[in-house]
Amino acid sequence: MKTRKLGRQGLEVSTIGLGCMGMSEFYGNGDETEAIATIRRAIDLGVTLFDTADMYGPFTNEKLVGRALKPDRDRVVIATKFGFVRSQTGEYLGLSGKPEYVKSACDASLQRLGIDTIDLYYLHRVDLDVPIEETIGAMSELVKQGKVRYLGLSEAAAQTIRRAHAVHPLTALQSEYSLWTRDPEAEVIPTLKELGIGFVAFSPLGRGFLTGQITSPEDLADDDLRKGLPRFQPENFQQNLELLKQVKEIAQSQGATPAQVALAWLLAQGRDIVPIPGTKRRRYLEENVTATQVQLTPDQLTQIEAVVVQDAVRGTRYPESDMGVVNR
Repeated sequence: MKTRKLGRQGLEVSTIGLGCMGMSEFYGNGDETEAIATIRRAIDLGVTLFDTADMYGPFTNEKLVGRALKPDRDRVVIATKFGFVRSQTGEYLGLSGKPEYVKSACDASLQRLGIDTIDLYYLHRVDLDVPIEETIGAMSELVKQGKVRYLGLSEAAAQTIRRAHAVHPLTALQSEYSLWTRDPEAEVIPTLKELGIGFVAFSPLGRGFLTGQITSPEDLADDDLRKGLPRFQPENFQQNLELLKQVKEIAQSQGATPAQVALAWLLAQGRDIVPIPGTKRRRYLEENVTATQVQLTPDQLTQIEAVVVQDAVRGTRYPESDMGVVNR
């Protein structure tokens, strides 16, 4: 496993990380034993970046990740996020970027993870009721106190990134980026390159769509988050499937899977981009990690981009009611 640098503050991570969200919530029933085995296998394969958040579970995913990584704490990078406020029963109570909440959320995450320092701490979503300068200022205090090493934002707009970076250097911006979600290319990625901030791509496989394993919305469990996403609705799903044909053909020519080609395409977009495909099973982890060995030619990259263009994808990333909390 090769490594990539995120930002200019010295953080270096594996070329591909592991998103741990689905191990505890959102994508059907989880298996804690298999989830921990998957994290342990990821370490064996050279993965060093592990991503979680306080709201996943809620609160249980950090505990799982902390337990699984404890034997190798010194050689892994633990990234977590705060900002979404949830009750113990899972109810969503809003967003908070208030300075006092920053401190309490960090202390709670440290306790659940069972660690003294969070390697990379993100604001999960921007709270428009609190100036970003105040939130980042409070996060910067955590760095001074040794509770956090590096700071990041998630799903933030270019202007917000600039304002935050002026208060404290950001190491990474995390946002959705894949063949079928190209939104960051317009303003966010150029801003990151200008400022020297790394990009961590979540859902680099289009929430599993780009794997080619989901052939119908009916393949998803009733409690699967994707059941409610516009792109997975029957009226959009079939047309989106048509976009995968070219990817599958290129994958066959490479002796690879569509997932590996999708990840290889993303890795080719820049050495400051680190995808964190999420999975809760070892076999998919191993498939994803092997994507680092897939080398796409310039012609193949152009061919893929000509087919899977943003305007061709049917449906928004989230329901319209939820789109207001992204790109703030």
